[in-house]
Amino acid sequence: MHQDFDLVVIGAGSGGVAASRRAAAHGARVAIVEAGRVGGTCVLRGCVPKKLLMYAAEFNDAFATARGYGWTVDAQFGMPHWAAAKAAETSRLEGIYRRLLEGSGVTLIEGRARLDGPGRVLVAGNGGTTALSTRHVLLATGASPATGAIPGLETCATSDDLLDLTELPPRAAVIGAGFIGVEFASMLARLGVKVSMYFRGTLPLRGFDEMLRTAALTELQAAGVAVHAGQMPTRVQAVAGGRLLLLGDERLHEFPWVLNATGRRPNSAGLGLETLGIVPDAAGAVPVDAALQTRAPGVHAIGDLTNRVNLTPVAIAEGRALADTLFGGRPRTVDLSRVPTAVFMLPPLAGCGPTEAERVAAGLPTQVFETEFRPMKTAFTGGAQRTRMKLLVDATSQRVEAVHMVGPDAPEIVQSLAVALTAGATKADFDRTLAMHPTAAEEFVLMRELTRVV
Repeated sequence: MHQDFDLVVIGAGSGGVAASRRAAAHGARVAIVEAGRVGGTCVLRGCVPKKLLMYAAEFNDAFATARGYGWTVDAQFGMPHWAAAKAAETSRLEGIYRRLLEGSGVTLIEGRARLDGPGRVLVAGNGGTTALSTRHVLLATGASPATGAIPGLETCATSDDLLDLTELPPRAAVIGAGFIGVEFASMLARLGVKVSMYFRGTLPLRGFDEMLRTAALTELQAAGVAVHAGQMPTRVQAVAGGRLLLLGDERLHEFPWVLNATGRRPNSAGLGLETLGIVPDAAGAVPVDAALQTRAPGVHAIGDLTNRVNLTPVAIAEGRALADTLFGGRPRTVDLSRVPTAVFMLPPLAGCGPTEAERVAAGLPTQVFETEFRPMKTAFTGGAQRTRMKLLVDATSQRVEAVHMVGPDAPEIVQSLAVALTAGATKADFDRTLAMHPTAAEEFVLMRELTRVV
């Protein structure tokens, strides 16, 4: 069978679906090809189920706080119930995604796609092989858990496996301290798992502002996580009933369950890139220019496959921008200089804009404003948890270049402030904004005392 399209999208995750629907809205004939479930990592095995697990873990803290307010609480967590509800919810969302594609006039083709030279895509499915001809191809295949950091890592569970658990292990090791490692270590500890965490650096969350990294370490330890900073296992060995972690000094640690949280690798293998002279980099990413164009004319790539800013909203924004450029008569690119980012540990943390260290490394004179306090809700019950906030202001233009926060509601607050940063708000704009009391967010407009200049 042969079919002809204006755009063929490979990968029906958030970015691919957004691009295909926008292109179809512009009148393009669009096909989207998916080898697995429609919805991609974020909807099915990433952001959405992860946050549902965070909500479950959050009740542990809420119940403890409730006692301090006079409530009598006796509650236990049941993983089987959560797992069944999660499966039902992701199935519901997948159905919505399928209906959105159909309603947009996008042709969904289920099978495994690969490039077969200029303007040609082959799809292998249950009904045989289908040849598609197209003016443009969009590669939106995302990324998968990486397993090459240490020998034996491929035998460990991944975040996909964790979110499909129906029973929690009594003890677990987490290898890695990025988004995935920190979030799940924080959640599992609150759900009753004794967690040990191993990673190379001295602080978790490499790439985040040091204030956030230090706070993350403190909060993980406060949750009961045994943090082994600077202690990366050299090997993992599968044994009856679990895994052995071998450390550099020949120490052995056995766990019934181990999470590989060492990062993700772009899904570029098997796409037929070689047929068009596209060469992935050492990490497996497909190189693109600012217009999301690969070195092959008519072939584009977005999202985690390009390994630039690996966040779902970035892939969606890139997909829509590409569709507008190719079919909407409105060429545009996506500004990745101020991408709001959150880590959904407990308490959560978030930031938008460069870190203080990045500003210093770039030689940019920066005024730093910081504040720290106990949230009213937990301070009332004698809790030790602290909220921390930071503003980075360009010393010359007085433009607010970054906001960073750890504490309850940090992602919601930083998302709102990202609008101000994108609009170019200055410190004076923040200062003349009236505070809403009593809130945590008001502290961002009440920082008057300069902490330091760097």
